[in-house]
Amino acid sequence: MKVITRLWRSSLGKKYLMALSGIALWVFVIGHLLGNLQVFLGPEKINGYAHFLKSQAGLLWGSRLGLLAMVVLHVASAISLSRQNRAARPIDYGAGAPPLAASYASRTMLMSGLIVAFFIVYHLLHYTLIVPAVNLQGVDFATYQRKLADNSETPDVYRMMIVGFRHPAVAASYVIAVGLLCLHLSHGLSSMFQSLGITRFSREGRDCFARGVGLLLFLGYCSIPISILLGFGKEVVK
Repeated sequence: MKVITRLWRSSLGKKYLMALSGIALWVFVIGHLLGNLQVFLGPEKINGYAHFLKSQAGLLWGSRLGLLAMVVLHVASAISLSRQNRAARPIDYGAGAPPLAASYASRTMLMSGLIVAFFIVYHLLHYTLIVPAVNLQGVDFATYQRKLADNSETPDVYRMMIVGFRHPAVAASYVIAVGLLCLHLSHGLSSMFQSLGITRFSREGRDCFARGVGLLLFLGYCSIPISILLGFGKEVVK
């Protein structure tokens, strides 16, 4: 905690905190995608994965709390640095003047990050806390259960995903949020390397790598709702 406090007192330290928390969130985004893609392997795979996570309560809640801490640290660092940058350059260089040497992703980092944060809350209400009012289907996902070998019941995550993403508005909001996340990453990854002093590759090389990662993540995440809208898994709702 003392180390974080010391880093927080300087602009450079905040950049380090933002970069390191960004790495943690980046790892989570990739891991979460790999877990979700198991839906294409069938009910047993994705439900088995979900049951394993749920059975490891200590690991699951430790990860959730750690992830929450990283999100708070990342957003707080971004807001603080943004305020400092504005205070250091109070002069308006002209309304309507196009910002030079700044990509669209870099100019919308704070906005896209906050929108993604709001979507994460919705996503948790939808699939983790299972609040019926947000799924727009008029059903309670808590009733979607499957029996295990010992006759106990566990959530049928496969059915939740298929039914949840069959609503066009839900699928569209997911695609938009993922698009903003990947736009955020396309700039964030490149900036992260620079903040940590990893300058072995050129600026163009870092930007290209970041955009490539962002595009792959976007295609991976969007493949799930789009495939479901096109009919994947429709047998579970017959």
